[in-house]
Amino acid sequence: MAPSVSSLKNLDLSLLAQRLGKLCQQLGVDVSTAESCTGGGIASAITSVAGSSAYFTAGYVTYSNAAKTRMLKVPEAVIEAHGAVSEQVVNAMVKGACIDSGASLAVAVSGVAGPDGGSPEKPVGTVWLSWGSAESQQAACFHFYGDRQAVREQAVREALAGLVARLMAQAKDKEKK
Repeated sequence: MAPSVSSLKNLDLSLLAQRLGKLCQQLGVDVSTAESCTGGGIASAITSVAGSSAYFTAGYVTYSNAAKTRMLKVPEAVIEAHGAVSEQVVNAMVKGACIDSGASLAVAVSGVAGPDGGSPEKPVGTVWLSWGSAESQQAACFHFYGDRQAVREQAVREALAGLVARLMAQAKDKEKK
């Protein structure tokens, strides 16, 4: 029986990254990342695994709104309407990362890591993550606790666990066929 997403979150980052690599190679999936508040932490975790060049295509650190628009083609109007920390923006980041890199799967993150920058609507620790392809994305909002480093680490872990869970489901579907 495959482990649950919650049990994946208990794994060490390097074990999550290794599991991701095995699943990518097993399924022939290429992955890219589009990051804001994690500053490349997800890409760093993935590329800490030897041989990750076989499945990791690119990592985009788009910390500013202008970079999100320029590099990932996130429409300025979407950022203005919803803010950078939103479902719409992380979904657009996934789409842009997949299109630009050619990857079949991407994860995107944008959030308020703190210690400043929060608001009543989006307090420090609010992080949006999205996983998917150029055609389809699925986002979720998280509220992480702790200092800046803790929020960033939790976001990286959640991003990797989400990638692994999606690929495990894909592998399970493939076995049924």
